[in-house]
Amino acid sequence: MPQLPVLALDVGGTKLAAGVVSADGSLHSFRSTETHVADGPATVIERLVDLARKALAEAGQPELAAVGIGCGGPLDPLNGVILGPPGLPGWDEVPLGSLVHAQFGVPTYVQNDATAAALGEHRWGGWDVRNLVYLTVSTGFGGGVVADGKLFTGSANQGGELGHVVVDWQGRYCGCGARGCAEAYVSGTSIAKRAVEALSGRPDSTLASLPVVTAKDVAEHARSGDSLAREIWDETVAMLGRMVAVIINICEPELVVLGGGVTRAGSYLLDPVREAALRQAMPPAAKACDVVLSHHGDAVGVFGAAAIAYHQLESGA
Repeated sequence: MPQLPVLALDVGGTKLAAGVVSADGSLHSFRSTETHVADGPATVIERLVDLARKALAEAGQPELAAVGIGCGGPLDPLNGVILGPPGLPGWDEVPLGSLVHAQFGVPTYVQNDATAAALGEHRWGGWDVRNLVYLTVSTGFGGGVVADGKLFTGSANQGGELGHVVVDWQGRYCGCGARGCAEAYVSGTSIAKRAVEALSGRPDSTLASLPVVTAKDVAEHARSGDSLAREIWDETVAMLGRMVAVIINICEPELVVLGGGVTRAGSYLLDPVREAALRQAMPPAAKACDVVLSHHGDAVGVFGAAAIAYHQLESGA
């Protein structure tokens, strides 16, 4: 196992994060900042590199074994190229891997952020399981699968793209261009958008006084008793619970781990999702599975990126 630490970078539509992680899962530094995706890829990558240098300084400028990068897909992990993710408009054919490699001069590996996080959870999440599904509920919605102890990537290296499983074939349009994807209902972006749409007919809602409505606002106002916010939140957790039930039936994991910014709602999200998922899944699969929140909080993407780097180093890639 490589003994040198790795630099781990997480690229999201709302947040960038960087950290230095050792092979035993020790996090030596963690920095995050807003993405400001409208600034365009070049500026955002400059911001990411600056954040990475701050994380390295915080960790004492260690010698690195590699850089791992988790980013929303679709992407080409073999060549480190980003291929126009819905959450990163304008990121078409962006050679993120080579651009970061030029800055740090060590092997640089790129993987879908949720796929990477699944590996991070399997490696360092504290779960003693061989079959695990990770779902990120954040700006977008995605997933990754570890099956029989191995990361599932599929024949086109896009495997585990659970955010674009269609849950309503005549439903809402998704950023990918399809209709009814899970991401169009349970992502933070969708939660906020559906609330804003509903406000046009419900000016009495406490959300109406906010200059900008976020998924966090919807969760907080729902918890406080606002009826519109509660309707949006209930629809969200019901859809997510159903989606998790489908995943349990297909993959039969021992564990489904939820992470991402929307999961800061804690038990207000987890409890109804777990109840709905285990009630609706086929009984043998439901009995073998649990639904939990990641212990890694906002650093879950950094741990995932680090896990990908170590996985690639250990496989001799």
